[in-house]
Amino acid sequence: MRILLVEDEIHLAQALTEILKKNTYNADAVYDGKSGLEFARSGVYDLIILDIMLPKMTGIEVLRNLRADKNSVPVLMLTAKDEIEDKVAGLDYGADDYMTKPFSTDELLARVRALLRRKGEVIDDEVTFGDISLKVKKNELASGGNQVKLSLKEFQIMELLMYNPEQILTKERMIDKIWGGDSEAEYNNVEVYISFLRKKLQFLGARTEIKTVRGAGYSLEC
Repeated sequence: MRILLVEDEIHLAQALTEILKKNTYNADAVYDGKSGLEFARSGVYDLIILDIMLPKMTGIEVLRNLRADKNSVPVLMLTAKDEIEDKVAGLDYGADDYMTKPFSTDELLARVRALLRRKGEVIDDEVTFGDISLKVKKNELASGGNQVKLSLKEFQIMELLMYNPEQILTKERMIDKIWGGDSEAEYNNVEVYISFLRKKLQFLGARTEIKTVRGAGYSLEC
């Protein structure tokens, strides 16, 4: 899952980005509201963590524009001020939750998980399809009583496939979601990790498979 962090305190943004990445999330950080809105409009994010006090455009303005675009991505608002006006404004314009700085890492991760559950992305820390299950906290893929550990990229690709079963996912979409649109990743990167995942599905003896749709992409089928 891909998370956008819009926070003008650069050291805080970098620290939070690392924390999110260590917890299996793909995370991008931008440092002003205008950039935040541009990134958010890309449509590749599953959650946005949005500070209220931002240069160039406030978090409230970013949120208002997103909701005017009919963009329903979950938004967690951050504020340095414990003022009811900020919270009311954020919720009125469509924020899904808010936190007041300073906050603990555990609380942030708990709220992220809650918002993604609300969106239908994570269910009881385990995602299932066909005869396989993905253990979200353990980075494991399991089938028929067997399990195998996944690398971070393997986990992220399998997660994307399992949240979109029986749908064709193009290599472009996978690169955007997993590596980021501004990365230097190429189609070959996707092909290599798909090959790794197929070998692990075979090792598990799973009937569920990743099918290649010629000229289009990949689809998880059972």
